[in-house]
Amino acid sequence: MEALETARLCAKYADDKKAEDIVLLDLRGLSPVTDFFVICSAVSAPQLRAVRDEIVEQMREEHGQKPLFVDGSYESQWLIVNYPNVLVHIQSPEKRDYYALEELWGDAPVLPWQEETSPPPVAKKAAVKKAPAKKATAKKAARKAPAKKAAKKASARKKG
Repeated sequence: MEALETARLCAKYADDKKAEDIVLLDLRGLSPVTDFFVICSAVSAPQLRAVRDEIVEQMREEHGQKPLFVDGSYESQWLIVNYPNVLVHIQSPEKRDYYALEELWGDAPVLPWQEETSPPPVAKKAAVKKAPAKKATAKKAARKAPAKKAAKKASARKKG
């Protein structure tokens, strides 16, 4: 299995456990350590564990791949799962903001991790929005107001 496919599958399994802000960074040519980072956030210790366990179990059961190592603790709020040429970082939002891996590796291109599908067709009626009747009435009244004022001024001049 290629590293890119492994990275995308890890991201998918993280998404299955509701991980947030999933990012896939392409580090090929930038890092001697790995080719891809998968970075995601989990909002609690149980979710950190659930995301990590889902990735490890699904990769083993569905694809026969075991991680080279799993590191980190729930207290640290940062778990790492290492596959050949793929490092998965599961962090709390606070740790993710603090360590800012996306900024540290800012030269790395961000790759799509979801299967690219064409967007569903949008019905033309749904895409066209009609202005509410009140706005149209207000616009007409705004156009008529200067004409009414001009008519009042003209009648006042005739009287005076």
